[in-house]
Amino acid sequence: MCLISGGIDSPVAAYVLARNGAEVTLLHMDNRPYSGEVSVDKVVRLAGALETAIGRPLELWTAPHGLSQLRISRHCQRNLQCVLCKRTMLKVARNVARRLGADAIATGDSLGQVASQTLYNINAEQRDLGFPVLRPLIGWDKLEIEQLAKEIGTYGISIEKGDACSIVPFRPATMASPC
Repeated sequence: MCLISGGIDSPVAAYVLARNGAEVTLLHMDNRPYSGEVSVDKVVRLAGALETAIGRPLELWTAPHGLSQLRISRHCQRNLQCVLCKRTMLKVARNVARRLGADAIATGDSLGQVASQTLYNINAEQRDLGFPVLRPLIGWDKLEIEQLAKEIGTYGISIEKGDACSIVPFRPATMASPC
């Protein structure tokens, strides 16, 4: 079960896993109303490009995530929005993965690229998840990821102007404590 957004990294992570023999199912967390229809459209097109690059069909699932974002913003420390968002996504992905018989969750995390991907925050996000999380790009730098995205045909779609998450806090936490 590979989480996929409209960005550059997650499609590359899905490709790397599939290239290495993993059976990949995609899961997009639909963030509306904190992002728009453009995000969903990009993910559908990215899934198509991945199918072409991999040479086989991929299942694409979506899960509503906007209500979770709203609840986090109303009931939690504002600077923890991104960490708690990712933690919620991982829990939803785990539940969908179990229902579909998947053995792990995969993400496009690359250490330190964004607030949710610091070592502290990764630890906090997966605390008590009780399910394997694969991060095939964890040690890659952005240029390596972008190069592979160009080679597999996802880069052009990923960099199209989109509607970024509108609920990201001004100063997201980068050193969350697991609780």
